[in-house]
Amino acid sequence: MPNSKISRPRGTADILPADAARWRMLERAAAHTALNHGFGEIRMPTFEHTELFSRGVGDATDIVTKEMYTFEDKGGRSITLRPEGTASAVRACIENGLFAGAMPLKLFYIAPMFRYEKPQSGRLREHHQFGAECFGAAGPDGDLEIISLARAYLSRVLPAAGEVKLHINSIGCAGCRAVYRERLLEYLSGRHLCKLCEERAERNPLRVLDCKDEHCRVTVENAPVVAEILCGDCAAHYKEILRGLDGLGISYAQDDRLVRGLDYYNGAVFEFIYNGLTVLGGGRYDALAEQLGGSPVPGCGFGSGIERVLAVQNEMGLTHSEQSECIYVAVADTPESPAAVTARALTMALRLTVPAERDITGRSLKAQLKHADKLGARFLAVIGGDEVKTGQIIIKDMISGEKSECALDSDEILRKIRQIIRES
Repeated sequence: MPNSKISRPRGTADILPADAARWRMLERAAAHTALNHGFGEIRMPTFEHTELFSRGVGDATDIVTKEMYTFEDKGGRSITLRPEGTASAVRACIENGLFAGAMPLKLFYIAPMFRYEKPQSGRLREHHQFGAECFGAAGPDGDLEIISLARAYLSRVLPAAGEVKLHINSIGCAGCRAVYRERLLEYLSGRHLCKLCEERAERNPLRVLDCKDEHCRVTVENAPVVAEILCGDCAAHYKEILRGLDGLGISYAQDDRLVRGLDYYNGAVFEFIYNGLTVLGGGRYDALAEQLGGSPVPGCGFGSGIERVLAVQNEMGLTHSEQSECIYVAVADTPESPAAVTARALTMALRLTVPAERDITGRSLKAQLKHADKLGARFLAVIGGDEVKTGQIIIKDMISGEKSECALDSDEILRKIRQIIRES
């Protein structure tokens, strides 16, 4: 009996070569935009001690109570696959002494995250995030720096970014939230909620405001809003952020019901939303470093799902692909001929600078040309005995069909294809 087929786990995805080009473009846009804004890249472990997330994210959050991939390693230690990036970034800064350096400290990462939840559009159990964190700026300019980076990134990867709306709110400091919690609990008392929100109400009642259940949404329509109880400092901080957004020309909608699902947030929180889908979300978390054993360091940041942005690109009808410089070097002779030897050396030289391909399976010239077309090669060069003798070769642009002659030399060929790309 033949072995049964093994499939990938539910909630994961294979990124195939045909799709990987779009991933690369998105990741490059994220990195380039972050670097231009003065953010340095950080790479953290895929798994951490479970305590990092239970203490940092909050042991009453849905992530910690229901969604973490946690296991015991061979040493008996509780280990968790990273469900989000901020706690890991703060842990890394504390452990490596980065908070003792020059401030502000601005970091970004592109990394996989793991959450055991129902797979949905743009969100899998293993998904990938572009995240950014800004530490050491307690004033509104820190928030504006993060939101500006977020807007610049989305403007780059979603050309119709005007349709992606910034929603913003302030959930206040710990003192504000304590007062608001009591008012919200008083309002919710005796009102019917879904089973999940009944559990949330005692642990973190603000999460009830974020429930997607229609009955709960109606129930909280007349609930008190945080803006009514913000202390003077929190209200002034939030007002300055809004004034700064106006000055930057970044449009926004104040959303009294906007909260974030992680306990470490305080002050301003925000989301960029397209057709009901959150493509990027973040906010301020000034107490997190101290919660994780470090000195107090103010911070703010965001996370944006790569899969979610790709899904929105699809919805917008955007089908970007990388402009290929790939050149296919075909051989019009036997595999043992001087032409084949030349083609082999030429391909290796070209690969130092651009993508280059040749046949390694013994195809006929006709089959090589078909192979080049299937690979989507932008340029074609055919080497035979005549080309070896004359030292000249014809470069064919597979898009326009135009042919150009140049020396049979890797540097000359590179100059020629770059010229063709510039003029196309």
